Amino acid sequence: MKKLPALLLLLFNTLSLAAQDQKPVITFTKDFFDFGAIPEENGPVSHEFLFKNEGEVPVVINQVKASCGCTTPLWTQEPVAPGDTGVVIAEYNPLNRPGNFNKTITVTSNAEPGLVVLHIKGTVQPKPKTPSDDYPTQIGHIRTKYRSFNIGKITTKEPVIKAFDVYNDGEVPVIFSSNTVTPSYIQVEALPQELLPSQKGTINVTYYPEARQSLGFASDHIRLFTNEPEDSIKEFNVMATIEEYFPPMTKEELEQAPRISVDRKSYNFGEIKEGASIKTNFTITNTGKSELNIRETQANCGCTISRPEKKTLAPGESTLLNVVFNAKERRGKQHKTVAIFSNDPTNPTQQLVLTGRVKAANE
Repeated sequence: MKKLPALLLLLFNTLSLAAQDQKPVITFTKDFFDFGAIPEENGPVSHEFLFKNEGEVPVVINQVKASCGCTTPLWTQEPVAPGDTGVVIAEYNPLNRPGNFNKTITVTSNAEPGLVVLHIKGTVQPKPKTPSDDYPTQIGHIRTKYRSFNIGKITTKEPVIKAFDVYNDGEVPVIFSSNTVTPSYIQVEALPQELLPSQKGTINVTYYPEARQSLGFASDHIRLFTNEPEDSIKEFNVMATIEEYFPPMTKEELEQAPRISVDRKSYNFGEIKEGASIKTNFTITNTGKSELNIRETQANCGCTISRPEKKTLAPGESTLLNVVFNAKERRGKQHKTVAIFSNDPTNPTQQLVLTGRVKAANE
């Protein structure tokens, strides 16, 4: 009889240890789902992954993590009792994600197995583009892709014509006036002149780079006029990067040509205070056999000024290019460029770089 309490205690401990060793068993009906083709414009889609607790104690989902922000997981938050079922919901947002997708959802729980990876896949069909998608810039009833017409990189060899799409988003015809306001070296024509509702046309820009008498990046303001009662004035910028044209040259001619050489291509001014100015010089040398002409120097912002002391260099002659950077209303890292344009046929454009950091006045 004295041994009975000890036996009961041993039995209780054995049963307790057995209970502690018991774990829930999580079983998903499926671990993969194919959405197939889904239209982008219909918005998010979702699928429920069902699971069952086939163990002896409750299942607790600790974490569900998707492989990307495009997939939002939801799951059963409360413990799932033995024999009961729960769910993990995978929601996929197709907005701006055309094409195939293949994503994973990782489920962590107290069950066996402790980690389960679910998979979803499908193909997003892009939504049909509307005029506002193709031509996001609107002025009155006229839509264009941009507020600027970029001609791109051109040379002084000959005029360049480039067409830019335009669309009538209104319900009545839009008639372009033949009168335009442009610089003398830019001509603009709308075709057709009368643009019917939902009709696409073009604005043809003819650029005369030699007549502009300037090299490098150029931006000019133009105006077009229509018969619309409101917003009849259409204002745009025309941009181009102009380089000098050099006709083909023989080997002998190239050997006699000017050559531009700069002592360094960059300058790091370190740290300066906001509002301060720094000055530096670059040495330009003509290493060729004929006269070198520095056509123009151009900085990429008004905060930087560049001036060569001489523009015409005999063979072997050098000059200084004075560069001043003004840090007024500038802060943080700076990266400024100065382009040198010359009559060196093999390398007519040289680019110099100024870098550094501008500290706030109170730093």
